[in-house]
Amino acid sequence: MLSSQCFENPPNLSSTCGAGRVEELAGLKTYVTGPSDSKRALLFIPDAFGYEAPKLRKLADKVASAGFFVVVPDFYYGDPVIDVNDPNFNIEVWLKNHSPDKGYEDAKPVIAALKSKGVSAIGVAGFCWGGMVLVKLAGTEDIQAAVILHPGRITEDEIRAVKIPTAILGAENDHIFPADELKKLGEIMSAKTEFESYVKIFPGVRHGWSVRYNDDDESAVKSAKEAQEDMLNWFLKHVK
Repeated sequence: MLSSQCFENPPNLSSTCGAGRVEELAGLKTYVTGPSDSKRALLFIPDAFGYEAPKLRKLADKVASAGFFVVVPDFYYGDPVIDVNDPNFNIEVWLKNHSPDKGYEDAKPVIAALKSKGVSAIGVAGFCWGGMVLVKLAGTEDIQAAVILHPGRITEDEIRAVKIPTAILGAENDHIFPADELKKLGEIMSAKTEFESYVKIFPGVRHGWSVRYNDDDESAVKSAKEAQEDMLNWFLKHVK
């Protein structure tokens, strides 16, 4: 499901900040930002580094400024990946404790809680591990749009089950999901005429680039910004 690329360029969780606040939503600690009375909401499902990652929160604040109420729950219950080089860290055990299936089950009450607050349209962005959760949600009609960014392994059957407008943003240099395989998923989705979809491969970048770019790498920053703008434009079009 995940590989070493999932843990490259980890965020500095000690520098967590953001314009929003942390509150409880559907039993999960959740970073929330943007107008809480908005009828349009976005749910971010993070990569293995969790909801405190500064660049993820920065992105949440950015899209919230477009009028969305954005929520980033702690799907790992206080147990994100902190240090992959820790000799006591076991990725197989971690994935057993935090399976995408469990993430999917945890996401459903979050969506229900948003609707109970009066939200009428919901978009979801899933990053790496979050992409494996989101593809399951995209097979329901509980949400209005999906953006899957540099996902962990998702299957052709899961893509065939997708029912809503879905964009997949992938990296050219991705050991987990090579570009050719992602393009094949795009072909499967594009055969469905009842909703819009696309796959876009970003040249010269690696898995995780959209929220784990190096600030000193001008090219990486530019590519991350492009992916983030693509994501926002997709939600502006389909989450109304």
